[in-house]
Amino acid sequence: MNPRTIRAMFKRLRAVDPAPTTELRYESTFELLIAVILSAQATDVSVNLATAKLYPVANTPQALLDLGKARLKRHIKTIGLYNTKADNILKTCRLILDRHGGQVPDTREQLEALPGVGRKTANVILNTAFGQPLIAVDTHVFRVSNRTRIAPGKDALAVERALHKAVPDEFKQHAHHWLILLGRHTCTARKPKCPECPLRDLCPCADSFGGSSA
Repeated sequence: MNPRTIRAMFKRLRAVDPAPTTELRYESTFELLIAVILSAQATDVSVNLATAKLYPVANTPQALLDLGKARLKRHIKTIGLYNTKADNILKTCRLILDRHGGQVPDTREQLEALPGVGRKTANVILNTAFGQPLIAVDTHVFRVSNRTRIAPGKDALAVERALHKAVPDEFKQHAHHWLILLGRHTCTARKPKCPECPLRDLCPCADSFGGSSA
């Protein structure tokens, strides 16, 4: 796809939503980190339901360690892979206290050293909490990037690298939020809502899925 069309696409997305952000609910960088760890293979809705009950009880590294594994699991048992996530969260809390003075680190290397934190999670934290113009590639971003031909790639890392080359600098800070929201609500996996899409006249795949608006 040519750079002029890509710029036009992101201008459209910015016009619709000038300041997009994650749909995860949080009030601190630590709360965001825990929510993103929980969101792996789970919906933001399910994570928000769980953290709405968890955070009033424990929302700091020490408080979660004091809560303990059994009680933490009770709070997050509705989320997929909750046993593994509980273990990772408690290990991450201990490392944040021991290595980072209780604060969430702000470098990729330090974040990816935390249990349960991979490249995508690190990118979300660095972008959303620390304002770094990084692009996190989840299933929605991967699908939209390939389907629209903005940044095709065979895997998440390839798409991330392609997006960094393709997306103009002025749009990079919010790029993955726009693409996530587009993929989650409009450019869905099974029945894309092409008639509702702000990129319809620019997308090479527009209406090729039957043009469903349901």
